[in-house]
Amino acid sequence: MRIQAPLDIGLIIRDRRRRLGLNQSDLAAKAGVGRQWLIAVEQGKPRAEIGMILRTLNALGLALSVAERVASASTDGPPPIDIDAVVAAHRTGGR
Repeated sequence: MRIQAPLDIGLIIRDRRRRLGLNQSDLAAKAGVGRQWLIAVEQGKPRAEIGMILRTLNALGLALSVAERVASASTDGPPPIDIDAVVAAHRTGGR
């Protein structure tokens, strides 16, 4: 999955939180962050502290990894998540 902007991370967090049936207060408590901070991150806050982002991802059972860009996509492993589709769905109100 390619993350190109803070909003991408926010939408991933929101999507996973909803899939797990957590409200913002529950996730904030589980991650040790404030609810208002979580709201801002889900809305694409550009200056969110990376440590808090990592704690939130961990609370959701997600991990952040970094990889070199490659010229061609590999067919090994699970299919990639289409972040553009996730972002588009949220922008048009699809849930």
